[in-house]
Parts: sequence; C-alpha cells; structure tokens
Amino acid sequence: MAESGDVVETVKQGYAFDGPALELGALLVDDEPKPEATVRIPLGMMNRHGLVAGATGTGKTKTLQLMAEQLSAAGVAVFAADVKGDLSGISQPGESSDKLLARTKAIGQDWTPTGFPTEFYALGGQGTGIPIRATITSFGPVLLSKVLGLNDVQESSLGLIFHYADKAGLTLLDLKDLRSVITHLTSDEGKDDLKELGGLSAATAGVILRSLIGFADQGAEAFFGEPEFDTADLLQQRDGKGLISLLELPNLQDRPALFSTFLMWLLADLFHDLPEVGDVDKPKLVFFFDEAHLLFADASKAFLSAIAQTVRLIRSKGVGVFFVTQTPKDVPDDVLAQLGSRVQHQLRAHTPNDAKALKATVSTFPSSSYDLGEVLTQLGIGEAIVTVMNEKGAPTPVAWTRLRAPQSLMAPASAEQMTAAVQGSPNNAKYSQAVDRESAYEILAAKVQAGAQQAEAEKQAQEKAQQQAERSQQQERPRAQKQEKSMVEQVVGSSAFKQFARTAGREIVRGLFGAARRR
Repeated sequence: MAESGDVVETVKQGYAFDGPALELGALLVDDEPKPEATVRIPLGMMNRHGLVAGATGTGKTKTLQLMAEQLSAAGVAVFAADVKGDLSGISQPGESSDKLLARTKAIGQDWTPTGFPTEFYALGGQGTGIPIRATITSFGPVLLSKVLGLNDVQESSLGLIFHYADKAGLTLLDLKDLRSVITHLTSDEGKDDLKELGGLSAATAGVILRSLIGFADQGAEAFFGEPEFDTADLLQQRDGKGLISLLELPNLQDRPALFSTFLMWLLADLFHDLPEVGDVDKPKLVFFFDEAHLLFADASKAFLSAIAQTVRLIRSKGVGVFFVTQTPKDVPDDVLAQLGSRVQHQLRAHTPNDAKALKATVSTFPSSSYDLGEVLTQLGIGEAIVTVMNEKGAPTPVAWTRLRAPQSLMAPASAEQMTAAVQGSPNNAKYSQAVDRESAYEILAAKVQAGAQQAEAEKQAQEKAQQQAERSQQQERPRAQKQEKSMVEQVVGSSAFKQFARTAGREIVRGLFGAARRR
C-alpha cells in the first residue's frame, strides 16, 4: 500500500467536487479516520446508478438510510423497499449516545437528530402501509412470467393470451380476469378462438392456468387490481425535502419473485411515464432496489434484457437506480456495467463459493493500492470500499471509508407512528379502497350466463312442445274410444243381433245338457 500521506492526498483530490454531493464518510488509514479526506458522491451522478453490496449484517441498510437522508435534504425524492422494516425509523429523529457522538466527531460529521418526510406503502395493503396495486394489463406477460416461473415457451404463450384479450376487448385488471380468459380459451366455447391464436396449445394454456391458481392461493389476488398506483406520487416534495417512499415487504420469503418483480414494474412504469430530461444537476428520484438478487434469480433472457434496457435508458428520465445485494455477481454483467458508484461492505470467504464471489468482486473495481482480496474480508461494520463517478464521469480513487451515521432513527418506527403517518396521508384515501369495475371476468361471466339462459330457454321450449304433443295425443284417444263404443252399441242394439243371441243361447244350453237337436 502507498504511504499514508499519498493516499490522503489522492483521495482529497479525487473527491473534491465543485457541485453538491452526498457525504459518505472519511478515508480510513491504519484504522484511523482522516476527516480532511472526505469520500463523497456528486449529486449530479446519482442518476448514473450504483451498487451497495456486502454480507448480511455489515451495514448495507444503514448506508442506504444515510444516502436517502441526504437525497431528501437536497430535494430529491427517494423510493426504497423496506425488506426488514429497519428503514421506517427514517421518519423519526435519531437518538444520541456517547458512542455515536464519538464516532461522528472522529470522522468530522456534525450530527444532528433529524426526521424526514416519509410515506409508507404495502403491496396490496398486506401490511400497515397504503396499498399499492397494479393491473394485470400494465404488469404485462414478461413480468408476470417471471413471477409464475414460466419457461420461454410458456412466456410466449402468455403473450398470445394477452394479445387475444386485448383484441377481444377483454380488459385484464386482476388475476380472476386472466384466469377467466384462459378458462374460456380451453373450453368448448372458446376452442375456435384458441385455434386462431396459432402458437397456443390447450396443454400450455392449462399449465399457465394451474400456475395462476397456485399463485392466487398464495394470497397474490390482493396485489392486482384497481385503483392502480400512480408512480408520479413518488416524485413529491414536502417542505422543500424530497419525499421518501418506503415499501413494506412482509413475508418476503414466501413470495420473493413477486416482490422483486413488482419493484421492477414500478421502475418500468416510471420509465414509461416520465419525459426525457437528459443530464440534470440532480435526479428527480433515486430508486433503491434491495434484495436485488431475487430479481435476477431464474430470470428469462427476455426479462433480463428488459431490465438492462430499462436501467440503461431511465437515466435520461432523471431516475437513478441503486441495487442493494450481497455481491456484485448477483447482478448480470449487462446491468453491472451501467452502475457508476460502488459501495462495497465486508465480504466473507468461508467457503469455496465465497472465495469465488470475493475474487469476482475484486475484479469489478478499478486498480488501486489496496490488496482488495484481503481488505474486503477485514472491513468493520459501517466501513466500505468506495469508488464513484466524478463530475466528468471518470471513476474516483478506491477509498477505504468509515461511513457516516444516519441522523434519523436507526431502528424501526413504532406501529403507532407508522399508523398515524398512513392515516394522515392524502394518498390513503386515494388508494385504500379497492375498486372492481367490469372487466374480462364480468364480460365472460355474462356471456356464459347468456348462453346458459338461451340453452334453458331452448330446453323449456322443447319441453313445452313435447307437452303440447302429449296433450294432443291424450285428446285424440278418448275421441277414438268414443267412436268405437258407438259402433259396438249400434250392433248390439240391433234386432238381428238379438235374435242371433237368443238362438246361440239355446244351442249352448242344449249342448251343455247333452240334448241334441232333432232333425
């Protein structure tokens, strides 16, 4: 490693920016902080994206909190997924202690307890926060395929189903809408429509339908529907500070693909709605994508391509994206290449896989005087190896940094504080009540009911005709019987028949008593 004085001077010059910047911390040399060598990120470079990485428990969440606070203070809106609930304390002033003040003094930080304007959200209202929902149509087949774990063929087939629904005027708002469309296509009534789609087989449609049913059984129904969340609500300021929007993620382990993909939907929706602004002095919004490895796990090529394209282009919309995960290898190369700032916390090398990840992480940093393979395993909690983009877009010197302490509460806010914030929010009335207007489910259900009513009417008409036929037969039978009786009565009542009957009677009597008729 170079001499201490050389390192301090290199970092001072490398991080001496003219414009506003986020203060990350102070250079650390031989376990001594150097407050004159401040490590910073230019505010104008925050839309060039970044990565916050490190093993569990090394301080990634506090780094995210520190950056979010300073962005808010600069008037920049922030969105973050609050995976463990720890970030909710950002709404409350921090709590002072002797240990905290000693640390902040050593790195030259003027620490003042401060709370920041915060909005709490929850997917589908499953949590304390304001409900966030999306319609199935806006979510689209690519993102939904990722959630359902479909293969490439099934993903393509799901795209055909979306195309059919759009062409047929069957609006897809929630899961039951999509299920009803697939059920229709696999029914006798919809087999002609299925044939017209060409590339969709009944077997594949059945697989997708079963996947949707299983997905709904996990409680996913609540995440889709209306009112759909307007991502413009993330771009707010309150009292001159950028609004910090936190998405609560309860039971993440039960539906990891859903949560990560839902975050991707938010990002894609922002990309779709925001105008082009080019390079700006400060971003409109910085989006922190926590547990980023969940987003990329088992993702299709189409999905990864969509992410890479969104991250690449959304910069010009004034949005910065920071992925928060354990190692850089969790992020695909096409995405990793676009991340200008790196804050790397401690990595562990207890297993061969850990050693491989460590080696891959070292390779992502610019050359430096550090033996990063060794340093990255020695970092303390709240320390990180940092390199960012300077104002000219070039990488800054790699710096072993002791990070600043957040000024807000470094613990979860109380349930009472969160509930009060939610109830007092103007967005609560806007999104709290779910709406279920007419869509594919109702249209197809009405069609089925109309068909059933028509079939019932035809059945009743047939039964009525049969009953009329039977009544006609019953009316004809007594008439015929009456005519037959009249003919018999005429014969029996005639004098000839009576004479014949008397003669026949005498002959029968003679025969019975053995009296032969004399000649």
